Order: sequence, then structure tokens, then C-alpha cells
Amino acid sequence: MKISAVILAAGRGTRAGGANPKQWQNLGNKRIIDHSIDLFKNIARINNIMVVLHPDDLHLLDRSDVLVTKGGHTRSASVKFGLEALKQNDMPDYVLIHDAARPSTPLTVINDVIDNLETADAVSPGLPVTDTLWEVIDENVVRTQSRRNIWRAQTPQGFNFKKILEAHTVSSSTATDDVEVATSAGLKVKVIYGSEKNIKITTAEDFDRVKAVLGY
Repeated sequence: MKISAVILAAGRGTRAGGANPKQWQNLGNKRIIDHSIDLFKNIARINNIMVVLHPDDLHLLDRSDVLVTKGGHTRSASVKFGLEALKQNDMPDYVLIHDAARPSTPLTVINDVIDNLETADAVSPGLPVTDTLWEVIDENVVRTQSRRNIWRAQTPQGFNFKKILEAHTVSSSTATDDVEVATSAGLKVKVIYGSEKNIKITTAEDFDRVKAVLGY
């Protein structure tokens, strides 16, 4: 089967701090976006990579080993642009959609997603929630929420390409991830175990957590 990856790097990432959006900041010896791209370059089963960038950043990715397209105003719009660009270039059978802000995803997680796509149209890694959950209003706890059957979503999320493209075509632009888009379109999503090492950089302290995983 032909597999492509879409790496989302069109956001501004202001909560992470720094003069530049987090994907362009250095982590050890290279930028976060390059770490994330290289994860997928290290997997022979992935045929090509489409990187979705903010229109103002198109000149910043000086790599000839990936495809590039511009993103939209929302995450969902950026995914749709990436999928449509893949369709025009060389349409794959399956696609992995990944956040550039996850540069420490273990290769075993990516390979597990690919393996499970052999028997499922949609696959996502995740981890069950173990912390107590509160609903907080005006800095006060108003109730404790059940964590039963609640999981933390991770990426890459893998899909039958045609089905996730169709789902995005009719989806609201407010979806926070592609599993939401898929389930809204009636797709059944298989969840597999992800990894605590699969950290999404959101705040400044996440840089240190990722550095520890990568050995910097």
C-alpha cells in the first residue's frame, strides 16, 4: 500500500514562548520541524511527506526531500489543504497526519499505526487518562468528572486516504483533530496505545521534557 504523511506546521504556537513559532525553534542540533520530518523519513514504508506551512513561512523550509503546501486559518483547514495537495501530486492509499510539535514520537508508535491500517480505515494512538479530572469555573472546582473510558489523543493519526479526504470535505472547520472529523463522518476509529514519550510541545516547559526524551 502507498502511504503518505502530512505534517502540520502552520500554527503560531504562542504559548510555547520564544521569538519564533515553536516549530522553527531549535531543539538540540536542529529545528523542531526537522526532527518531526526526519521521524517519517526514517520509515521506508512512507512514500512521501507533505508539510503544511503558514503562508508567511513557506520560504523557511529549505528541504528538497519533502512536498510543501500552505495551510489555512484553522487546523482542520490546514489538514484539508494538505490532503488536497497530496491528491493532486500522487494520491496515496493511506495517510498519516502528524503535528510538527511532536518531535519525539517513538518510531514504534508510527509503525504500529501503519500496521493497524491493514485492517482498519482509521487508527489513532492515545493513552488512558489516569489523573483525576475536575471541572473548574472561576478558579473553583465545581465537580469531579469520571475518567472512565477517557483517553488522551496523540498523533500520528492514520486513515484511508479517500475516506478522510471525503470526511474533511464535509467537516466543520472547528474540529480539533482528525479523529473528530472521521467520527463525525461515521468512520470507526481504532485506538492503539501510544507513548508517554510522544510529547506535544505546547508550553515552554515541554521543551525540557522533549530534550530529555531525545537525550539532549
